[in-house]
Amino acid sequence: MKAIVATKYGPPEVLELRELAKPVPKGNEVLVKVYATTVTAGDSRVRSFTVPRSFWLLARLTLGLRKPKKAIPGMVVAGEVEAVGNEVKRFKTGDQVYAYDLTRLNAYAEYACVSEDSALACKPSTATYEEAAALPFGAVTALHFLKKGNIHSGQRVLIYGASGSVGTSAVQLAKNFGADVTGVCSTKNVELVKSLGAGQVIDYTKEDFTRTGETYDIIFDTVGKSSLSGSVRSLTREGIYLQAVSGPAQLVQMRWAAMRSGKTLIGGTAVPTTEALVYLQGLVDAGKIKPVIDRCYPLERIVEAHRYVDQGHKRGNVVITMEQDIKP
Repeated sequence: MKAIVATKYGPPEVLELRELAKPVPKGNEVLVKVYATTVTAGDSRVRSFTVPRSFWLLARLTLGLRKPKKAIPGMVVAGEVEAVGNEVKRFKTGDQVYAYDLTRLNAYAEYACVSEDSALACKPSTATYEEAAALPFGAVTALHFLKKGNIHSGQRVLIYGASGSVGTSAVQLAKNFGADVTGVCSTKNVELVKSLGAGQVIDYTKEDFTRTGETYDIIFDTVGKSSLSGSVRSLTREGIYLQAVSGPAQLVQMRWAAMRSGKTLIGGTAVPTTEALVYLQGLVDAGKIKPVIDRCYPLERIVEAHRYVDQGHKRGNVVITMEQDIKP
């Protein structure tokens, strides 16, 4: 099978296309014929080992001291179950599935073995494989944090970084929860964010949302670039600040800001779950949310795809497709 291999940390050029043996599923694994995967911001950070200094040692121990522990990168797959291990109970050959695993999934390949205890579910029936692959990273993260913030109908919610993978999902999910959504993005993405359900959109190149005098019940920074002090000042009395990109140093700053302000600030990492994928599957099939795809690249152009993601300006998701016979 064709697969992308990374034998060291570095720029996109460390990713090499190779021919490898097709994997064999263990007892609790399903073998997925991969039709699509994604290049996420997380994939980019792992490949280049771009982590906060305070997180350096733990990240090295987790990801690999001198080179990546996972030779084949990638965290998300969408495809069809080709074989199942003898301990698998929830899936059978022919099932159309999608999966998301932060550490164990080797997604940049034509075939991938996925543990049944990973976040693994049947893909939305109304979604293409490309759309299914574009869903988990951003939507699982957005759902995790919005639920941590106890989002509910009638709240005023601001999404900072509303045009990215997490942001485009967060706008749609917040709208679905019944919130009045304000999105913050650049000029070129204003119309996109409006189309996703934001009632108001602030162009950060022209206006600082922390200086408008408006307050919000939830401020969700999906990209880690908002002013922490300004965001806290822009919260209502019982407001909650959510931060999707937060290393140890940022978490310490947030704890200190919470102590001084009396506000609730929540950071950390969203852990993928099967329950989240099933919930999102239902929303997609009901037409309530739709994955946003910026560009699609074939597996052979993975280096180009990573270069594009490294620029930090993608709209929604960047998808990698496999040149296989895809079933509808």
